[in-house]
Amino acid sequence: MDAVREAWTDERLDDLNARVERGFDRVDSDIRGLRSEMNARFDAMQRTMVLGFTGSEHGALVSTIAK
Repeated sequence: MDAVREAWTDERLDDLNARVERGFDRVDSDIRGLRSEMNARFDAMQRTMVLGFTGSEHGALVSTIAK
């Protein structure tokens, strides 16, 4: 088992800091990618809903006029 380190050198602290920053950068990148994907899916869903509602209203109007 490794001994518990009682003192950290500046070099070790700098290395730890760099690793933590890289980890946060990776998480930030992942979140930005997910946000972009979610926005694209919501846009597609909105287009589908608008086309569906517009189509059903158009059908109701045509059937009303045809009577």
